[in-house]
Amino acid sequence: MVATAAMIAIIIGTILWSQQPDWKILFSNLNEKDGGSIVAVLEQQNIPHRYSDNGALQVPADRVHDIRLKLASQGLPRGGMVGFELMENQKFGISQFAEQVNYQRGLEGELARTIQSIGAVQSARVHLAIPKPSVFVREEQKPTASVMLNVYPGRTLDGGQIAGITHLVSSSVPQLPAANVTVIDQSGALLSQLKSKLTEAGLDATQVKYVRDIESSIIRRIEDILKPMLGSENFKVQVAADIDFSQSEQTAESYRPNNTPETTAVRSRQTTESASINQAAGGVPGALTNQPPVPATAPLTQPATGNSNGQPGKTGEIQGRLEAAGVTAPLNSVGQPLNTNKNATVNFEVDRTIRHTKQGMGDIRRLSAAVVINHRKEVDKNGQPVNKPVPDAEMKQINELVRQAMGFNNERGDSISVANAPFTADEKVDTSLPLWKDPENISYAKDILKYLLIGLIVAFLFLKIIQPSLKTMFPSAAERRAAATAEGVAGAAGHVRISGVDGDQEDQVRIDHYAIKVQKARDIAQADPKAVANIIKDWMGANAS
Repeated sequence: MVATAAMIAIIIGTILWSQQPDWKILFSNLNEKDGGSIVAVLEQQNIPHRYSDNGALQVPADRVHDIRLKLASQGLPRGGMVGFELMENQKFGISQFAEQVNYQRGLEGELARTIQSIGAVQSARVHLAIPKPSVFVREEQKPTASVMLNVYPGRTLDGGQIAGITHLVSSSVPQLPAANVTVIDQSGALLSQLKSKLTEAGLDATQVKYVRDIESSIIRRIEDILKPMLGSENFKVQVAADIDFSQSEQTAESYRPNNTPETTAVRSRQTTESASINQAAGGVPGALTNQPPVPATAPLTQPATGNSNGQPGKTGEIQGRLEAAGVTAPLNSVGQPLNTNKNATVNFEVDRTIRHTKQGMGDIRRLSAAVVINHRKEVDKNGQPVNKPVPDAEMKQINELVRQAMGFNNERGDSISVANAPFTADEKVDTSLPLWKDPENISYAKDILKYLLIGLIVAFLFLKIIQPSLKTMFPSAAERRAAATAEGVAGAAGHVRISGVDGDQEDQVRIDHYAIKVQKARDIAQADPKAVANIIKDWMGANAS
C-alpha cells in the first residue's frame, strides 16, 4: 500500500509539473503604483502571475501579448508620469498659473512616452524650462529642455537616434532651438555631443544623409549603365562627393552709361532762352539826357528795311529775334549789341542694375569616382577557362560612359579612375548557427526532452510498481490454483512441526520440512499428473506474458 501511494503521488506530481505553464516577463522595473494596479487587474481577471527573483512580473507565455493589450486599453502601466490626461481633470476656477503648470507637466509626460517607444530606451524623463513672455524684445529668452534616458543594458544610441530625440523635443516646444536641448544617459554621459566621422567636420545628421544620398544616386546611375555591358557581378563602383553646405548672399549694383539714343530714356526736359540788348549812351550831358526815353511812335506803314535784293536786312533779323524772345525795343536801339542766354536741362533715367544672389546650400563642390572591372572569362584552345583583360577600346568607352553618367565637370575638378583587374573569389563562410546552438532548436529539444522524461517515468512506474502491484492484488486463475496447491502442501506438512527445538537443530528441522513438501508434491503428481501438468502450463504462460 505504501508503494501504491508513493506511485500515485509521483504520477500526480509529474502530471502537475508537465501542466505547469511557461512563464514570460510581462513588465519589469515597475514602480509600486503601477505594479499594484496591474496586479489588481490580473487578480480580477483570474490571470496567474508571479514575480521573478529580479522583481519582474511574469505571466504565462501564451498570454503575454493578450494581457499587454488589455492593460494598455486601461492605460497601464503609466510609467509614473502623466500626460495630457492631466488636462481632463481640470477643476473649475483653476488659476492661469496652475493651468500653465499642468500643461507643461502634460507636455513633458507625452514627450517622455514618445521617447520610451524607441527600442533601446527603457525609460525617459523630460524637463522643460519655458520662460515667461516679455513685452521687451531684449529681455526675451529662449526655452530650454533636458532629457534623461535610461538605456537597456548592452544597448547604445547612435548619433542619428540622438539627433532624432533632440529634434523631436525641439519641434514639440514653440521657439525651442535644437541647440538648447541636452540629452544624457543614466550614467550622466552627455549624449547630445556624440558625433560621427562626418559630423566632426561640422555636419549634422541631415547633411550627412544628404551626402550619402547623392553618392548612392550617382553609384546607382553608373551601375544601371554598366550592368547590361558587364553583368552585375563583374564591376564595383564607389563615389565620393564633396558637398558645400556654406551659405552666402551677395548684392551687386551696376550702372551703364547712356551712349546711344536707343539706350537713352528721358525722364524730364526743361529749356530756358532769353535775349537782351545793350543801349549806347547818347545826347547832351545833362538832366534831360538822363531822362528815360519816350517810346517811339511808329507809323502805320513802316518802310521796308530789306536790302536791294528784297531780303530782310540785319536790322530786321535782329528785330525778329527780339520779338521771338519777347523783348520790345525802340527802333533807334536796333543795331546795338545783343545778349542771348539759352539754358536746357534734360534729366535721363539712370540705367542701374541691382543683383541679389543667394548661394544655396548643398552644391556639389567636387566628385570622385572609382570603377574596377573584372577580367573576362574565356576559353582557350585547349578548352580551359582563362581570364583576359578588357580591350583598351572598350575601356575607353566605359570611361566615357561613366563620365557622362556621373555628370563629370572638369572645371569643378572632378576625377574618375577606371581599372581592370581580376576578381578574387571569396570563400563562402557559413555564418549560420549550428543546430545545437540555434535558440529555436534548443527550445524544441527542451520540450521533447521534457515529455520524453515524463514518458520514461510513467513507463518505469508502470512496469516496476503498478504492474507487480496489480498482479499481487488481482492474481490470475493459474496463480490462484498454484497458491491453493502450495497451501495444501503446507497444511499437510504443518503437523510435522517439532516443538521445543532450538539452536542448531532448527536448521535440520527446516530441511526435513522441505523434504516433506517435495515428497508431498511428488505424491500429488503421481496421483493426478494431468492436474500438475495444467498447473505448470499456467505458470509458464504467466511468466511468458
